[in-house]
Amino acid sequence: MFQSFTASTSPDQGAPRLELLRAELAARGIDGFLVPRADAHQGEYVSPHDERLSWLTGFTGSAGFCVVLQQVAGVFIDGRYTIQVRDQIDLAAYQPVPWPQTSAADWLIQHAHSGAVIGFDPWLHTPDEIAKIEDGLRGHGITLQALDSNPLDAVWADQPAPAQGRVRAHPLTLAGRSSAEKRAEIAAQLQHSGVTATVITLADSLAWLMNWRGADITRNPVVQGFAILHSDAQIDLFIDAAKLTDIIIEPDVTLHAPEAFAPALHALDGPVQFDPATAPVAVKTALSQGVEGADPCLMGKAIKHPAELAGMRAAHLRDGAAMVEFLAWYDAQDLTTLSEIDMAQRLESFRAATGELLDLSFDTISSTGPNAAINHYRVTEDSNRMLQNGDLFLIDSGGQYPDGTTDITRTLPVGVVARNRRAAYTRVLQGMIAISRARFPRGVAGGHLDALARYPLWLDGLDFDHGTGHGVGAALSVHEGPMRLSRVSMLPFEPGMILSNEPGYYRPKAFGIRIENLIVVQEAAPLGESRPWLDFETITFCPIDKRLILQQLMTADEVAWLDAYHAQVWENLNARVSETARTWLQQACAPLG
Repeated sequence: MFQSFTASTSPDQGAPRLELLRAELAARGIDGFLVPRADAHQGEYVSPHDERLSWLTGFTGSAGFCVVLQQVAGVFIDGRYTIQVRDQIDLAAYQPVPWPQTSAADWLIQHAHSGAVIGFDPWLHTPDEIAKIEDGLRGHGITLQALDSNPLDAVWADQPAPAQGRVRAHPLTLAGRSSAEKRAEIAAQLQHSGVTATVITLADSLAWLMNWRGADITRNPVVQGFAILHSDAQIDLFIDAAKLTDIIIEPDVTLHAPEAFAPALHALDGPVQFDPATAPVAVKTALSQGVEGADPCLMGKAIKHPAELAGMRAAHLRDGAAMVEFLAWYDAQDLTTLSEIDMAQRLESFRAATGELLDLSFDTISSTGPNAAINHYRVTEDSNRMLQNGDLFLIDSGGQYPDGTTDITRTLPVGVVARNRRAAYTRVLQGMIAISRARFPRGVAGGHLDALARYPLWLDGLDFDHGTGHGVGAALSVHEGPMRLSRVSMLPFEPGMILSNEPGYYRPKAFGIRIENLIVVQEAAPLGESRPWLDFETITFCPIDKRLILQQLMTADEVAWLDAYHAQVWENLNARVSETARTWLQQACAPLG
């Protein structure tokens, strides 16, 4: 089994660890310290070596940070984690802080004295991040100071060693373009921009650029390392050579030890590009002629090659068949004898039975009752809940396959479910359908479309506190930027981008609902004006539970979309599942109308 259900932290460890850190800060003459959930590569997920935030506070969410002062410590969390954080931290030692409603600067102005010096590790924060805090602190006598070494690491006695995952080649048949082609294309862009080199620090960018996949981060096949790509397409890689025993190193690739990275930055001549949104502050500091610019791999990674799209489609058919086997099994059980862990393990076994599963794409969110109201809930042996009649069961899961990454959510009934919960489910489904059916001109971004998913919920005074969708990598990270379906994203969509479509609704201490498919931006057929139009191709195929739908709330067009989608699910999956699952699938895909 890939997923462990043992809790990795405990609230009772937070206070003594906080005191250790405060003592270290006092010894260094520092008044406070920033503890991010980040590593030097600024990925969403970190290795055990870099789990500083959870080690210190107990909070295990995928986003957040802590600001430690001698008398008070704040754990900053967004709307996804307002419930989870209170279950995981010692509320006597830490105070939850709603973020971004309250910024780090706002909080420091309130709690730190004038003249306070707040330390930070320059390898764990970006220039944009630090500049934003410094702007907020201007005029208040509070300063940020980059430290030579991390004081938390100094008191973390049993800190795990840095990740040493083996790297494997990602075949050209799935990548679509060779690494040399990608590097040559970016080198031409560098020449056009008048810079001599660019610094690459994102682990998924390095994996995409080199056509490699790694094992440094659980659930994410990325490669931790740094690179300097020169305008002549030569590349210097700073990575432990022990990771590359299965890799053929090309002539224009030069390997260096990771500790040689900082000196190499100091030695670079001419203007060198770095991304202030993703590179560490230490990179900016080391460059004598640093030029700000976006990571040049971002858009190439985001706009999938036809070969990458073909691999993703194949992975989703395989994964959809495993989901159908699970859902057919689910409906045949006495559900009240089963728990959240039982469900997660059973679904994982169906994915493993494909013979192609490399890993999960994230820890399965298997949740029922009040646990489902926690957006990014992770079931443990301590939190594990039995399914109960009248509850909703939400399962958000995905797999990493050689050819693609999947992410799917379905919400299911446990026995007879109350009408108000079915109404909320129907509103969530209407929002998901609205995005699926969206047709829009070029230049439209996620911030323009996000309201389509929320409007049906708004009609009933409901909403949700997460984005409607995130970008997804091709056999890479399940959460991938820069594209998003979110009210704050103004990056225009381009054909080939893959996003999730996952509106939801969560009633604290009661229930949670989410329905999710993955969609691909594609060129739409001409209609009306001659301007270019885009729409979405759905690549997730799995029945959406009809028993929770209040059909009288739905329009004829929405019912028609759902029936057409289920016809596609049947056509694509009926020959891929067992006889028992096929019988179940036929009923699950029967027209609603």
